[in-house]
Amino acid sequence: MAGFHTNIEKDTLENENYRKVIYTAQHMQVVLMTLRAGEEIGMETHAEHDQFIRVENGEGKAYLNDSVYDLADGSAVVIPAGTQHNIVNTGSGPMRLYTIYTPPEHPDGTLQATKAEADAAHH
Repeated sequence: MAGFHTNIEKDTLENENYRKVIYTAQHMQVVLMTLRAGEEIGMETHAEHDQFIRVENGEGKAYLNDSVYDLADGSAVVIPAGTQHNIVNTGSGPMRLYTIYTPPEHPDGTLQATKAEADAAHH
């Protein structure tokens, strides 16, 4: 693998898709996400995956087990494997973020325009 280079802020701010995998390596994955106003990822737990989230635009809440954190442009959240979590867009516009999974969580090249499309693919 030759590695990967991009302007992650530009990519994240221009992303209109709910989920877009932009790079997958053997031990990590970079994914762009956009949550519409009022949208959430949904409560979930990754038993084998650590996750890093960085918000580039918008505002929301991160729920990690029994803790709640405010999110805004520049916020970062680290979610260790086994942590029950949810990310909720509480703003009036889109919330744009990128996330890094270790190890990869989604098939390489995954592109899901909407949360409904992502939910249908997951179930």
